[in-house]
Amino acid sequence: MTKIEKLTQILKMSNEVVFFGGAGVSTESNIPDFRSEKGLYRAQSNYGYPPEEMLSSGFFRRKTDIFYDYYRKNILFTEAEPNDAHYALAKLEQMGKLKAVITQNIDGLHQKAGSKEVLELHGSIYRNYCMKCKTTYSVEDIQKISGIPKCHICDGIVRPDVVLYGESLDYDVIDRSLEHISKCEVLIIGGTSLVVYPAAGFINYFKGKHLILINKDATPFDQKADLVINEPIGKVMKEIMNSITNES
Repeated sequence: MTKIEKLTQILKMSNEVVFFGGAGVSTESNIPDFRSEKGLYRAQSNYGYPPEEMLSSGFFRRKTDIFYDYYRKNILFTEAEPNDAHYALAKLEQMGKLKAVITQNIDGLHQKAGSKEVLELHGSIYRNYCMKCKTTYSVEDIQKISGIPKCHICDGIVRPDVVLYGESLDYDVIDRSLEHISKCEVLIIGGTSLVVYPAAGFINYFKGKHLILINKDATPFDQKADLVINEPIGKVMKEIMNSITNES
């Protein structure tokens, strides 16, 4: 039995599945990840600052104009479309098998594909708010102007509802994510190197039957997994969904 066949059988037999994903889930939608050979951290910066610094809360406060110039050009990918992984997960949820998607991504592609229970650990580019009066703004509002976006009500600075370096994750989102992970029977982790904490530590809350890792490269948790598939996650999920739908 191949690894794809084994995972197909596991998914067919379980209705308590949770998916935990990282940047690798969206690379097949042409959104760059951070740490791969073509990732943002390896790309040559024309700003004179490393990407990690420019995406930090301190940099946002000190050099808001440079932050937004970089953010608009390198983080906002509103024209990106969901790939086979996003659609497969949405389909598994519609079938009553997948209970939640927990994502480190901020691109909104899971929702765009049709997923309903999506827990965004790092926020979303689609939510923005005034830091003074909390008035909300769309991503289109951020895109259509240059420079620092200001609130039309109080002239406060508008910021994206994303977790920058140096900021804490939302405790409510963490609690709901850990509850899903601790209760599920099958945990699929995909498109993440599992080296960034605290999110990487979420795996320790899993008490179910099957831990599945789908990532192009090895992770520190491979030896703990029941099944490790080192292939692009979109390709894997498409094959699995074809098998499930053809057999049902």
